[in-house]
Amino acid sequence: QVQLVESGGDLVQAGGSLRLSCAASGITVSFNNMAWYRQAPGKQRDLVAQILINGRTNYADSVKGRFTISRVSAADTVYLQMNNLKPEDTAVYYCNSNSIRSGTYWGKGTLVTVSS
Repeated sequence: QVQLVESGGDLVQAGGSLRLSCAASGITVSFNNMAWYRQAPGKQRDLVAQILINGRTNYADSVKGRFTISRVSAADTVYLQMNNLKPEDTAVYYCNSNSIRSGTYWGKGTLVTVSS
């Protein structure tokens, strides 16, 4: 059974930092494309950052230079370091895994609130 469990969401002031964690079980993160998505109230769920099986990373334009995605294969955990947070970063952040072999899975999300 595959599970993705996010943690690290919190209330933070603008300009602050947070690190989100996604602990995976039932899959090996280095054998899956891993990603963070976010969904603000009343908006669609959007891709924030992804780390591919080959280690390449991609970011939404709105977070480039502020967010960093990484993985620790030995712990099957993916992180999202978020710096210089802005009120518009407020959203529920979801962890996602995807591979041809394992399929697609989602975590339940963690709430990030950035106050101005």
